[in-house]
Amino acid sequence: MLASLIDPQQALQWVSTRIQPYVPATRITGISVGNEVFTDDDTALLAYLVPAVVNIHGALAQLGLDGYIKVSTSNSLAVLSESFPPSAGTFNTEVSGVMSQFLHFLSSTESPFWINAYPYFAYKDKPDDVPLDYVLFKPNSGMDDPFTKLHYDNMLYAQVDAVIFAIARMGFNGVEVRVSETGWPSKGDSDEVGATLENAAAYNKNILRRQMNNEGTPLRPNMRVEVYLFALFNEDLKPGPTSERNYGLFQPDCTMAYNVGLSSLSSPSSSTLSNPSSSTLSSPSSTSSASISLASSATKDANTESLAVYWMVVCLLTFQVLIRRAY
Repeated sequence: MLASLIDPQQALQWVSTRIQPYVPATRITGISVGNEVFTDDDTALLAYLVPAVVNIHGALAQLGLDGYIKVSTSNSLAVLSESFPPSAGTFNTEVSGVMSQFLHFLSSTESPFWINAYPYFAYKDKPDDVPLDYVLFKPNSGMDDPFTKLHYDNMLYAQVDAVIFAIARMGFNGVEVRVSETGWPSKGDSDEVGATLENAAAYNKNILRRQMNNEGTPLRPNMRVEVYLFALFNEDLKPGPTSERNYGLFQPDCTMAYNVGLSSLSSPSSSTLSNPSSSTLSSPSSTSSASISLASSATKDANTESLAVYWMVVCLLTFQVLIRRAY
């Protein structure tokens, strides 16, 4: 698919058939061109990435949609050669050439850099070295970056800031970093330490709570870090370790896997949980999401309706992520 998009006409056709018919009725705010291309085993794909991104953006501009639909690609944290401490964040040298071109595009179009970040994997690999409370957003002593003196009370924000530092090292200071995927499995194999229902519920509930509080990272405290939660449903047919089939808040039959307590997260005043939508080039049926207001001052019926709409939106958002994320 990426190879075909180096042709501007093919890119225009894709946007004309997969995006244009659904706006403005559907609030589409982003298009992800591929997923983890910079670290994909098929290195040939990397040569197509920037031309494809540029052409998709050009097609949006041609159709008058570039003002509110941004184009980017989701990246694995493995694109960094250094991530600790956050101020040491550095991209792998083997992708630096294409990365520089990609970052130039993001900077010139004011588009975000998307990162798939999973603190769970860091804990699973080194449970004796990584404090569980630190990765679950629970109260803990945290860590200080020895160079910036910034204090981190959770790993996800440290990972985001490591990416921001890596981008700055390439000469691009103003690019926003968003988390395109994060989550925690509620079940795993015997060697998958930490994959429990209790930990999954704690991680996802604390993520949502911080999203409701519009938090930024220590490096950018005044810029809310936007997070896409993976995932809404467990994927019972997915291959690989048991954990890969148990990232969802719900089972495939729509029964609840565990409760993240969305209703209890509503603040006394009206607040908005914003989940910007994205469309992926791997599927014609990707659907966007919109911001949903969860106000505790509303009536019980209104609250129920708001939550129902929220779950519908998250379902649509998660579906587009599911079809992109391969084991």
